Amino acid sequence: MNIAIFTPNQNPYSETFIQAHKRFLKDKVFYYYGVGDHIQLEGHPPLISTGKRLWLKGEQLLFKKAKNHIWTTAVYQSLKKHKIDVILIEYGTHAHRLMPLMNKIKRPFTVHYHGYDASVDDVIEKHDNYKEVFSKASRIFAVSTVMQERLLKIGCPEEKLVYNVYGPQPHFAEVQPKYSKQQFIAIGRFTDKKAPYLTLYAFKSVLEKHPEARLIMAGNGVLLNACKNIAKHIGIDSNVDFVGVITPEEYAQYLSESLAFVQHSITADNGDMEGTPLAVLEASSAGLAVISTYHAGISDVIVHEKTGLLSEEQDAATMSSHMLRLLDDQSYARDIGQAGKKHIEENYSLKRHIAVLQEQLEAVSQ
Repeated sequence: MNIAIFTPNQNPYSETFIQAHKRFLKDKVFYYYGVGDHIQLEGHPPLISTGKRLWLKGEQLLFKKAKNHIWTTAVYQSLKKHKIDVILIEYGTHAHRLMPLMNKIKRPFTVHYHGYDASVDDVIEKHDNYKEVFSKASRIFAVSTVMQERLLKIGCPEEKLVYNVYGPQPHFAEVQPKYSKQQFIAIGRFTDKKAPYLTLYAFKSVLEKHPEARLIMAGNGVLLNACKNIAKHIGIDSNVDFVGVITPEEYAQYLSESLAFVQHSITADNGDMEGTPLAVLEASSAGLAVISTYHAGISDVIVHEKTGLLSEEQDAATMSSHMLRLLDDQSYARDIGQAGKKHIEENYSLKRHIAVLQEQLEAVSQ
């Protein structure tokens, strides 16, 4: 079976779940990235050479072809050349964009939703509530029960919908936390739905009792500078390290020496929500307690007071009390961290995630 994966961007650091699809699906994978005329097939020459572009442009003008004629024809020819059996499109928004191609190639295709594409109201409306995507796709993948319900509400046929939570990369299960520092680790894009500023306010209260505690915040995003300013303004900047974008290996090192993972996810004003944050799964797989919120898929994978500690969205005070609870009782932090490691291994492994995806792709390609 030859599988084509379509994604709007090539290998962005925050989309390791897509790289897992590319690496671990067992059949031959052809990885198409980009949008419109800029779609490329990884490891191959450009799909649209200068000569081909001129030829297709001439066809478009002479025969009054659609505006998408150049890129749809070039990608169509590539898919035919490589005898693609089934297609996996990452993000509902990208699937909507690719519908002219899907209608042309007439191969079974599946769509993997990830978060904003199934939650931001304006995005959903802009893409016509995904009516054509839902009608033509063979399978729709959701990564949380909240996302599943959301997709059903906007019209996804129940028989096409498959719940399939991500799985962490196997090397996170090899991490052996020492719980050796009064340190919390947070990793993710600095965006509204991750509300990093609420994590900072929760941590401020922690320092009143544990002035030596530290908070590591990794990642980048539009709210990074604002969060640095907030940390300075509320007087905790000497206890907070903003370390930028880090590698999976660096993340594993921080996990090995920290007490817990923290993230205060919320529903943004525009409706934007998480799917199931991969960093939460990775931290729990590594054996750290997860301190987070009852948000989207987080409460699907983290069991309150058994594998982590959860609070309501916007409740920084309770999040702070959870951080204090683990600082005051590090044996409890160790116990729920180890329970989380076992819980992820048994229920949310990457092997299970890929197996479900593989099974569904094989089923629709028949």
